Formats: sequence, C-alpha cells, structure tokens
Amino acid sequence: MPIADATTTSSRLLALLSLLQARRDWPAERLAGRLGVSERTVRRDVDRLRELGYPVQATRGPEGGYRLGAGSEVPPLLFDDEQAVALAVALRTAVTTGADVEDAAARALATLRQVLPSRLRQRVDALELSAGRPAGVSVGTDVLVALSAAVRRREEVRFDYRAPGRPDDGDGPPRRVQPHHVVARDGRWYVVGWSPARDDWRVYRVDRMELRVPNGPRFTPREVPGGDVAAFLTARFTGSGDPGPRAAGWACRGEVVLDLPVERVAPFAQDGVVEALGPDRTRLVAGAWSWAALAASLLRFDADVEVVGPPELRAAFADVAVRASRAASSGGG
Repeated sequence: MPIADATTTSSRLLALLSLLQARRDWPAERLAGRLGVSERTVRRDVDRLRELGYPVQATRGPEGGYRLGAGSEVPPLLFDDEQAVALAVALRTAVTTGADVEDAAARALATLRQVLPSRLRQRVDALELSAGRPAGVSVGTDVLVALSAAVRRREEVRFDYRAPGRPDDGDGPPRRVQPHHVVARDGRWYVVGWSPARDDWRVYRVDRMELRVPNGPRFTPREVPGGDVAAFLTARFTGSGDPGPRAAGWACRGEVVLDLPVERVAPFAQDGVVEALGPDRTRLVAGAWSWAALAASLLRFDADVEVVGPPELRAAFADVAVRASRAASSGGG
C-alpha cells in the first residue's frame, strides 16, 4: 500500500528515508510501490538524499535497488516517536557502561531534547532514571579503542599503573603486557594479558592504566589457563585459582555471542563477562541456577543469540522456544 502522505517532494523524501532505515535492502520496484511513484522518481529522490549527505548505495542483481550505508559524516537522522524516546533513555543511562562518555552523552541528550516535539519532550523529562556505576571507574573511550586495537594487532603495550595501597608487581615503570582480552565485569573494564617480566598472566583495571606510546613489539598469542577468559577472571577475583567452568559459582554457566555492540551489553551483564568481537558482535559468558533461567535471561537483550556452549544451554533455548510457542498459541476465554 502506498504511503499516504508521500505526495510532496519533502514528505516523500522523509518517507523514503524512513523506509531505507527500516531494512537493509529495498528493490527499486518495491520502493516505488510503497511511495506510489515511478522508479524514475525514486532515482531522483535518491539523488536528492545523496546531496543532503545520506550515503544511499545502489545494489545490483535481478531486483536492483538501494540501501542506506555508512558515510564519512553524520547526516540528519530520522526517528519515529518510540525511537526518539528510546534514544533519550539510552543517553541517560550511558554512564552505566563504565566508559567516559558522560559529557558527550549529556550534550547529545540536550541536542535531542531541543528538537523534540513538546509531547515527546514531556515524556523524556518525566523519566526518572538512576544509573548505578561504581565510583571512580570512568574509562576514556580512547583508551578502550587503543587497547582493543593492540589486542587485534597482537602488539605489546607499555603503561603506568595506579594501584593505591598495592606494591609494584615487579613489571617496573613503565609496565609491559601482551594484551589478549579487554573485558567488562561488574561495571569495570579489565585487560587480561601475559606479563613478560613476570612470565605469568596478569589482570589490570583499565581505569588505572595510563598508556604510553608507541606500543611495544608484536607477540605470539597464548591461551589463558583453562581456555576460558571469563572463568579465569572470576577465579582471579575469588582467589580460587581454579579456572574451571564452575569458578563463577553458578550451577549453570554458558557462553553466547550477541548481535549487539559491547556498549549495549555491558550495562546489563551483571556479573557476566563481556568482550567485544566486532562493532556489532559481543561475547557474553554468564550464569544462572538453571539452564532455562539462563536462556530466558539472555533473551532480554532482544537480539540474535549464537550459543557457543555448552549443549545444555542450546537445549534450554529449544525448550524455552517450545514453551513460548505454546504460550503464543494459547487463547483467552
């Protein structure tokens, strides 16, 4: 069905932009049908969007069409009412990630609020949110980016370390570590790496690290004891020294990959361990007292879930799916 208000050029451009943001690929014929115009008009409107800075890409194939890609600059964005409110909520809770983005989030929220219609501004102003985050654990995004890049490139990093009340661990100033993982746990960011000076694994809080440049030499990666960074980290914190699968204390513990960026997973991971695998993929290791409870808790992220293991978690997802299907098909009297 054609979009009713796509009669003028300006309204049609907004409708076209909304459609391009709603899904990845649009055949030109379907776009024309949704807008109630010809494919030639769609081509002209796409050219207008490009002139405004929107990176609309042409796709080839039997159903050649268009997609909205990523550009070098941020063009004006179009949000519906619910998206705008959700964005305001996300900005207000940005501090729970443990990354030093409070100022930027506050400025972004002020900019968003300024352009919101009064009805949405009232909804946003009525929100009373409290974001719990341990005091003094702010981490600069530039530090996280630099450490993640060093992990990917397998480059040793040099840094000064502030650990109040603790003697130097022998690495000497500056310290050196071969970073293997940058992970978040309980609102804090950590580097898990191999210390050449101590010939052993070390865990460092990122908020206490002051990186030096340039990085050190490249290194050959190792496997953390037990092969599980989440269990290894938990064992270090509990002092058990046992990196086995039950180090976290939960009866059931599993690993998944979520199709979400790490900053959207870390604030809600509780005592789980998260690690970025890419811009939109995050590894999460979490636990619960039953496999069904663990599967249900992972579904709260509202994203595609890839189960890494164990098989019991995969079976629990199947069981939850059956129950959900029965619940969806059940009718009220």
